[in-house]
Amino acid sequence: MIKRSISLYGHQTSVALEAEFWAVIDANVAESGDSFASFIRARDDERMEGGATRNLASHLRVWCLGHVQTRD
Repeated sequence: MIKRSISLYGHQTSVALEAEFWAVIDANVAESGDSFASFIRARDDERMEGGATRNLASHLRVWCLGHVQTRD
């Protein structure tokens, strides 16, 4: 597990994910041209719009899986 810290709307938080998930996220950050913080904030906004039924780390894992499945 790799833990990264980020500030979301003025609140410091950290997210721990396996390296494979961070690799998918990092590749998408690079492709998007957004900053890491902006990219994670957008995923957190999606999570909150969906009713926040899972924590941010879980949401990011599911997002990565969906992204990889639709890409292939």
